[in-house]
Amino acid sequence: MARILVVEDEAKIARFIELELSHEGYDVEKAEDGRAGLELALAHDWDLILLDIMLPHISGMEVLRRLRREKATPVILLTARDAVMDKVAGLDAGADDYITKPFAIEELLARIRVTLKRRTMPLGAAGAPATNAITVQGVSLDVDRHEVTANGEPVELTNREFEILHALMANRDIVQTREALAHAALGYDYIGESNIIDVYIRQLRSKIDDRFGIKLITTVRGVGYVIRP
Repeated sequence: MARILVVEDEAKIARFIELELSHEGYDVEKAEDGRAGLELALAHDWDLILLDIMLPHISGMEVLRRLRREKATPVILLTARDAVMDKVAGLDAGADDYITKPFAIEELLARIRVTLKRRTMPLGAAGAPATNAITVQGVSLDVDRHEVTANGEPVELTNREFEILHALMANRDIVQTREALAHAALGYDYIGESNIIDVYIRQLRSKIDDRFGIKLITTVRGVGYVIRP
């Protein structure tokens, strides 16, 4: 039975989530503010944490940052914010997924199942085998070491940037749609919001293409992105 911590200050929402998750067979505990949530998150081993961003005492983003210093517990952010950069900031801070309020409980349950399943899945794009090391145009990506180099120099990437780059390099010369990249990086079926993938691609280009003068990632207008050998 998976143990889930729900950190949510709105009592009705927290209770609703608790009842639904309990009905699905999960062991659930709640915290109503950031400070209590952080204490519980660090004190016990959880299979998953549902974390609201807007919390009293300590914000959800700060809870996530402090948690990531000590634990890799999967986290799904609950947020009323719909700005792309807010979501990117949450993912880059270490969240495994996010869901925007108001949400359908069926979608939340699906995100939970996928996030729990991903803990035992190898990294890679849908349908692509996990590969230990790949090199294209002087850019090398090592899955085991979680390292990327360009022309022999290290490139610092966030987890999401790494996963998108891996999906592109593992499927080089095959155009990857935004849907495929979202699935590879975020672990669930793509539901609109193509801008979030575009933001990650811009960041990758800034860190690799622009910095090293490499034309690595090509845009296929109206379809997605590709890396060509």
